[in-house]
Amino acid sequence: MAVIDVAGYVTELKDHAVDHGFHVHDERHFVETYSLRQFWEVDLHPEEGCGGPIDLHLALEVDPRTLLDFEDAVVALPDDVEPPDKWSFPLTFTWGVPPLPNGPDLLRLAIDLAGVGGVDLPLEISATDSFGSVTDPPVRRLTIVAREDVSLARVLAGEELLCDTFDRALAVSRFLLEAAPAWLGE
Repeated sequence: MAVIDVAGYVTELKDHAVDHGFHVHDERHFVETYSLRQFWEVDLHPEEGCGGPIDLHLALEVDPRTLLDFEDAVVALPDDVEPPDKWSFPLTFTWGVPPLPNGPDLLRLAIDLAGVGGVDLPLEISATDSFGSVTDPPVRRLTIVAREDVSLARVLAGEELLCDTFDRALAVSRFLLEAAPAWLGE
């Protein structure tokens, strides 16, 4: 029997995201047959952004070696002792924005989003300019990524619900929803 129910934790994450103002669209679970590494992916966006241009993609990567090492440590501990907080899974937040005819200034966007995400949710902002043909103007695609470590000891204790992270992710999503019409030329 597993010490941590990862599928149950992902369900709790989805429920918690809904409690923090998100709407969940889809969930996927992948297992690599060779390594048994698992990926849980959830697509969501702010409730007020249904049908809007901003999507948020959550991805939880489960390394079986980390999980087995954690389970071995928990089983070896006496019943009244909690495991140390040294095992974690990476959780990645990726915001998607459609191609932008009037893309933002990346430095200004990075500065603005740094204030929204804060030090607790550092954001990586990148852009790709593509050209349909040589004579077409560039079309900018933005990618915004944040990474969080999910503590297995806190998941086991039922404490890892990421309230502050979801609040900040919602604030980032709302910022992007407000700014997107100008970028899209609407």
